[in-house]
Amino acid sequence: MNVLRINASDTYQIRNLILRSGRPLEDCHFSHDEDEQTFHLGAFIDKQLVSVASFYFEKSNSLTEEYQYRLRGMATLQEHQGKGLSSALLKTAFPIIKQNFCQLLWCNARTTAQGFYQKVGFEKVESEFQIEGIGPHVLMYKKID
Repeated sequence: MNVLRINASDTYQIRNLILRSGRPLEDCHFSHDEDEQTFHLGAFIDKQLVSVASFYFEKSNSLTEEYQYRLRGMATLQEHQGKGLSSALLKTAFPIIKQNFCQLLWCNARTTAQGFYQKVGFEKVESEFQIEGIGPHVLMYKKID
């Protein structure tokens, strides 16, 4: 398995299959995908992209740190889930985020993924909330040392 930087457009197919199933591919283009400080990572197995994650220099109003990154659109093809690919994407991202003078990564985690995020060191901030058309989420963050 290799983790590499990828383009925003490389994430759309996996985002669509896993996070936006049945919706148009255009729904998988997120605002700020092309911002200068945004970066996207992909995990490859046998040269096939099987897992993606995007990281945005974006502040959550619920968190006090001045500089923050947001994790969004993390998804792994179903047949490759449970193999540590998302963890590998995060481990690759942490030094990049720190290099950008940020010590905090946050996300709106699907409640079904909350256990995964807790295993990799994220903490829950607030109670559950709904994202229309997607489902229940919780705000989670991780301090990066």
